[in-house]
Amino acid sequence: MNITRSSNPALGKDTFRVSGFAGTESSVMTVSGTVNKVFLMALLVVLGAAYTWNLMTKGNMTAVSTYTIAGGIGGFILALITIFKKTWSPFTAPLYAVFQGLLLGGISSSLNAQIPGIVIQAVALTFGTLFALLFAYRSGIIKVTENFKLGVVAATGGIFIAYLLSFVLGLFGVNIGFMHSNGPLGIIISLVVVVVAALNLVLDFDFIETGAETGAPKYMEWYGAFGLIVTLIWLYMEFLRLLSKFSGRN
Repeated sequence: MNITRSSNPALGKDTFRVSGFAGTESSVMTVSGTVNKVFLMALLVVLGAAYTWNLMTKGNMTAVSTYTIAGGIGGFILALITIFKKTWSPFTAPLYAVFQGLLLGGISSSLNAQIPGIVIQAVALTFGTLFALLFAYRSGIIKVTENFKLGVVAATGGIFIAYLLSFVLGLFGVNIGFMHSNGPLGIIISLVVVVVAALNLVLDFDFIETGAETGAPKYMEWYGAFGLIVTLIWLYMEFLRLLSKFSGRN
């Protein structure tokens, strides 16, 4: 069976290829096991976010900044470790969720203070999109063909390059204003990015299902859950960005 392509960097084409592995039914990856771990990681993200959010409500801005930065740096390091050391994912993936929660809690609480209600809207849109696309995938409404995969991978790569270019130019004082503006072009760009991020969920569903079918080792359930959480966090951040742009037009 061919290994499914995913544009998620955590779920590459060789992810489920484990040399010499021949597990029993109880020691191999399953879809249900991965789903359980997705829910557990989502809970850990919420708990981490609740901690920095609570610090914000108490007005402890120094602590909020500290934990937000620590969450961002720690999450990035743990993501790299998880990608390159998949066997460590039962330990690094939950830690990644906690650190990303600290980051999201700091960002979300600060933004919600400026635009009340934006966080609950972004959360609702994120999980609404998740379940809608899961239904579309399971029912066969969306079929993951090779052209579909290549299109999403190419679009995701283009977005990554554009964001990286914007970041690098920003270090030299060059601002690509239209990408981040709340004008029509800025909103269209955000809408496109949201769609691409959402379509990555479909590739992740397909990739995890393929991993279960190939009998990958049990620890890959944590790795598959990690990949899906990475996409969900990206989608949530893009919804926050889009909603903030709409709010800025009012």
